[in-house]
Amino acid sequence: MAWICNLSKSVYLLTLENHNGSAHKTERCGFLIFIGHAEINILDTLKTYPEDRNLLKDRVILVTGAGQGIGRTAALTFAEHGATIILHGRKTEKLEQVYDEIEMLGKAAAIILPLDFEQATEDNIAELAEAIASQIGRLDGILHNVAWTSGPMPLEFHTLAHWQTTMQINLLIPAMLNRACFPLLKAAPDASVIMTGDSHGHVPAAYWGAFAVAKAGVEALVRIQSEEWELYPNVRINTLIPGAVNTPQRTKTHPGSNNRLLPKPADLMKTYLYLMGPNSGGVTGKTFNCQKD
Repeated sequence: MAWICNLSKSVYLLTLENHNGSAHKTERCGFLIFIGHAEINILDTLKTYPEDRNLLKDRVILVTGAGQGIGRTAALTFAEHGATIILHGRKTEKLEQVYDEIEMLGKAAAIILPLDFEQATEDNIAELAEAIASQIGRLDGILHNVAWTSGPMPLEFHTLAHWQTTMQINLLIPAMLNRACFPLLKAAPDASVIMTGDSHGHVPAAYWGAFAVAKAGVEALVRIQSEEWELYPNVRINTLIPGAVNTPQRTKTHPGSNNRLLPKPADLMKTYLYLMGPNSGGVTGKTFNCQKD
């Protein structure tokens, strides 16, 4: 069965296939979760996650930036654990490749939903949420994986257009997407939102300018949103900082580095599964870091 929903020029395809308080220091998030100023070891919990292939069974999860890198790996990993995945990205061709890989698993449904965040409007985001509600009827999680940066650059050379694009993609549209999808999230029995942070936003540094400001804003947004969602204990939101990973984005921003020596996206997936899965219930408003700096 295929569902196609023509929303607008920006949101133009929705296809469903039916198938039978923060811590003061940063540590490896695969081993620690931050609750205020306390650190709780979760290594034993994470060790068991890959063994339960039905961990996310019957859940619907939206993954933004799912066409490559961490987003692609997370989408496949969530699907391997039973979730229906809404694949978001700019390029339909890349999403179709991920869709085909999920279809080959034989256990999960996949949905293609392209939208260019740079050009997206509030109406586009509302249409996206309405499409999910009308065509699928539920949403149990969002992984905000989309990120954009032109690379390090002095503030001296930041134009207004550069500031606007960077804030739009990395902070404003994700915030609007949370807002538009909140009715679906609060209706879910156990919903999780993962916002992708960055080390340059967690500890702002020279030359990372608008990107660092946007990612610092992500952490502030998560803390504020988690407090406002306290009336809904079934909904949680956390920041996850992947760290340096061998991805196309890293190759773009650090072309002179030997990125092949860095961890691969698959090396981080235990933490993504923990935050998206039921064992992280009640953990909200926190910042996790997948790697030591």
